[in-house]
Amino acid sequence: MGHSEILTRLSRLCGIAPEWHDIWGNRHEVSPETKKALLAAMGVRVGSEAEIADLLREREERPWRRVLPPVLVLREGSSPVEIPISLPPLKAGDAFDWVLTLEDDRQETGRFIAEDLPVREEREIGGSTFTRRAFPLPLVPPAGYHAFHLTASSGDPDLAGDMRLIAAPSSCFRPGALEGTGRVWGPAFQLYGVRSRQNWGIGDFGDLGDAVEFWAKQGAGLVGLNPLHSLFPHAPAHASPYSPSSRLFLNVWYIDVDSIPEFAESETARKLVNAPAFKARLADLRRLDLVDYEKVAASKKEVLEVLYAYFRKTHLRWDDARGRAFRNFQNSQGKALRLHALFEAIQEHFHREDPSVSGWPDWPEEYRDPGAPEVAAFALKQIKRVEFYEYLQWQADLQLGEAARRARDAGMGIGVYRDLAVSIDGRGAEAWANQRTYALGASVGAPPDDFNLKGQDWALPPMVPDRLREAGYAPFIATLRRNMRHAGALRIDHVMGLMRLFWIPEGANPADGAYVHYPIEEMLGILALESRRNGCLVIGEDLGTVPDAVRAALGPMGVLSTRLFYFERSWDGSFKPPGEYPAQAAVAVSTHDLPTLSGWWQGVDLMLRAQLNLFPSDEIRDPQIAERGLDRGRILAALEREGLLPPGVGLDPAGVPEITPDLTAGIHAYVARTPARAMLVQPEDLLGRPEQANLPGTTEEHPNWQRKLPSDLEDWAGDPRLLRTAEALRRERP
Repeated sequence: MGHSEILTRLSRLCGIAPEWHDIWGNRHEVSPETKKALLAAMGVRVGSEAEIADLLREREERPWRRVLPPVLVLREGSSPVEIPISLPPLKAGDAFDWVLTLEDDRQETGRFIAEDLPVREEREIGGSTFTRRAFPLPLVPPAGYHAFHLTASSGDPDLAGDMRLIAAPSSCFRPGALEGTGRVWGPAFQLYGVRSRQNWGIGDFGDLGDAVEFWAKQGAGLVGLNPLHSLFPHAPAHASPYSPSSRLFLNVWYIDVDSIPEFAESETARKLVNAPAFKARLADLRRLDLVDYEKVAASKKEVLEVLYAYFRKTHLRWDDARGRAFRNFQNSQGKALRLHALFEAIQEHFHREDPSVSGWPDWPEEYRDPGAPEVAAFALKQIKRVEFYEYLQWQADLQLGEAARRARDAGMGIGVYRDLAVSIDGRGAEAWANQRTYALGASVGAPPDDFNLKGQDWALPPMVPDRLREAGYAPFIATLRRNMRHAGALRIDHVMGLMRLFWIPEGANPADGAYVHYPIEEMLGILALESRRNGCLVIGEDLGTVPDAVRAALGPMGVLSTRLFYFERSWDGSFKPPGEYPAQAAVAVSTHDLPTLSGWWQGVDLMLRAQLNLFPSDEIRDPQIAERGLDRGRILAALEREGLLPPGVGLDPAGVPEITPDLTAGIHAYVARTPARAMLVQPEDLLGRPEQANLPGTTEEHPNWQRKLPSDLEDWAGDPRLLRTAEALRRERP
């Protein structure tokens, strides 16, 4: 076997596909350099041909030399339950004892004779024949996370093993609102962009509670949000919700400061906020069309510090009910919360000393390991600072929970719909706390396509498939569980990542990346279990080039697909009739990464991309400009077919230079008429906003993740643009 073949086999065992095809159908063979770099990012250090051969042999033999796999995910209906057991040659009559510890701590035990078990596979290793046998578990475990332990009656430690046994339901949770032919609709907005007359220049959890009640009165069954993940308090301008410090915790700048109980109790805090200069500062922040994250964060932090000091002095000191509630929150969130808060405190400390310190890779070496004695000493010495950040997470969690409660009480069938980013920023809290989980020498991205001829590098480290399995999927479970908290639905960004992600070696071009495969069936089983336990509908973002196998796997699991009006076309380019949309889907006209309806109609996005030189060439730009004109006519024709063309509007797009509120309502009624289970509506579309929230491919060139909605939340109830479309949606989706 040659060097190239050995390297390819080793790469395959680690999930790296040897080739990939671009959108034009061209085949790309993954280079040896990329394979080695990605293996290194996974912790598999390759060197000479002999070393690679040794690694390959060890990898191939590993599942045979361990008695039990690290994890086994069973689906509902798997009966009989077979547990794979790998054994070396044994003596006749060799017995094994097993213990199944169920999630509720009940135990089932038993004994079997190894030679009585059927042999499923055999392998020669070092002159000995290893067998993989099937142990039929004499019970079907209930849905949940269980532990299976095996020991040889001989006491041989090499014949003992432990395995996490996960019993999963056959599909994800479906809310009652979607039973039968049930369909719902609701707004999807960027929380930071909500204006109100009481917030501090950024939408907050108090605004969210008011918003869900407004939309519930209009007949909405859900409210979709951008990711609420924790970002970087030391760098508020790092505003992308899809590049978080941690997906396990919340963005503390969404805290409604005035609603914290300590604010009503602390005279010092109220005096500070009511001072003329402070009130003027907040008024200025509210007036801005773009969120000024630096000033918002500075204003909120100044008051939050006062509230925390008051809380420690008044509630923690005397161990009253509120103090105990905080301690209970700390205990319930466990080690993950402590490490997150510890990261924030350490980062704050070193950033204060040196503003160029952007994350844990810039810290002194002795602080980069969460388990280091220096980190433990810092935690003891700076416990008040650590608990400050825990206090902020407590307040954020309470307020998000209150908004979710208000949605339920208002009668929303689904309620708050959260969004899960594909990964994390490698400099942040979660990467520091879980360094083994992530391939920090690689990043997730996308191969070249028409809009990005060089491909995309999202600068987000991916999880390592092997390490996920070795950990019994604990990091994946924690991520799902924390993002389903206070949520009636969860959107999984780039849901294809459950099957494969495009990895790019550190310092390489996206074109030099490769696909890495994940155990999709096991991960879908866990997704279904957490979905059921949390009563949370799952929506997969499967836009773009997605393998058929992904949608084939998601459908039976009850995961809603994503469909956009812009992209749903027939063979001739016309817009699909509503009846041709799939039922098991969440539909929308547009998303945060695409032009708003007004911007699309006027070609604002095309002009902006041209100004910023985002078109790879004129040959790609010019046909898109011409096609947009045709598409406007196609929309008018589609609306006429459905009887939704507003009075006085003809089929010639030249007669409709700008989109009108009536035309907006008609387009949304068209999409609402589809059988899709859920429909999302962007307030930017209803309010005629031409600018989109995020322009992919830009950073400083475009004010991404900063734009506010044009009107205050308090004025929505009297805005005919919102009310007209809401009426149309109620009519189509009663």
